[in-house]
Amino acid sequence: MTTQLESLRKHSLVVADTGDIDAVARWKPQDATTNPSLLLASAAEPRFRHLLDSAVRQAKGDAALAMDWLFVHFGTEILKHVAGRVSTEVDARLSFDTEKSIERARRLVALYEKAGVRRERVLIKLASTWEGIRAAERLEREAIHCNMTLLFSFAQAVACADAGVTLISPFVGRIYDWHRQSRKVEDIPLEEDPGVASVTRIYAYYKKHGYATQVMGASFRKTGQILALAGCDLLTIAPDLLEKLSSTEGEVTRRLTRETSIEKLSLDEKSFRWMHNEDAMATDKLAEGIRRFDADARKLEKLIVSLAAAASAPAVPQPG
Repeated sequence: MTTQLESLRKHSLVVADTGDIDAVARWKPQDATTNPSLLLASAAEPRFRHLLDSAVRQAKGDAALAMDWLFVHFGTEILKHVAGRVSTEVDARLSFDTEKSIERARRLVALYEKAGVRRERVLIKLASTWEGIRAAERLEREAIHCNMTLLFSFAQAVACADAGVTLISPFVGRIYDWHRQSRKVEDIPLEEDPGVASVTRIYAYYKKHGYATQVMGASFRKTGQILALAGCDLLTIAPDLLEKLSSTEGEVTRRLTRETSIEKLSLDEKSFRWMHNEDAMATDKLAEGIRRFDADARKLEKLIVSLAAAASAPAVPQPG
């Protein structure tokens, strides 16, 4: 009997949402996505300590460079187990700085290339702020392909498509979380799930108007949300949900359609900011997401600094 995971793969490309190299090796997804929070969890494990040590050595005291090397080391190892691409995130502190985002993205790609990884196998993750979208638009012209993350509003999705980015990652689970808390309920039925509805609308809009940008549903809380989006270009799924899908038998039917009556929008900066601002959930979750990724990145940076300090400390003479 076919499992739900096997059947889902007939409709969507399955991506692993993890920094755990062993989990990627087990599930063998097409692509894999990482972020500072996922890498913080993996970097704390002894089995990945050699990657931290290598990053510290190569950075020679530069904490920001050590962070980039660490992301590249994890990405390079992950790519040994996937046929496609790995997504690597630019520092969240640069979310409102177009020029610095471009500079950091170029450095990440250069480090990957130094490690022997071609740029077409890397997706640079940028927050879907106006500044991040403008950075992605310019990077795409340099064949540096981008995955726009922390995407919660329709305005963000429209602006990303108009910028010609490769991929967007609308956050289903975080949208669901906000509305569940706002309504003060334990759960929201799938047919009313605002996260699922958001991705469904974006997908239909992109296909209706011929955009090449791919849609990758992300940040799921339960398998029902994933199955409700069968047919989405890609779905990035955490290991625990991959496990549930692989252990449940059943055929999965395609759910997404290109049919929509949504008219094509054209957003300049002012209209983008106003449309996004009108969505309280999106403004809340974008700001929160940037803060959370930054907090976890700073924890990771602190770990790197402590390792660097230990490595440079003079040896203590042993008593004779």
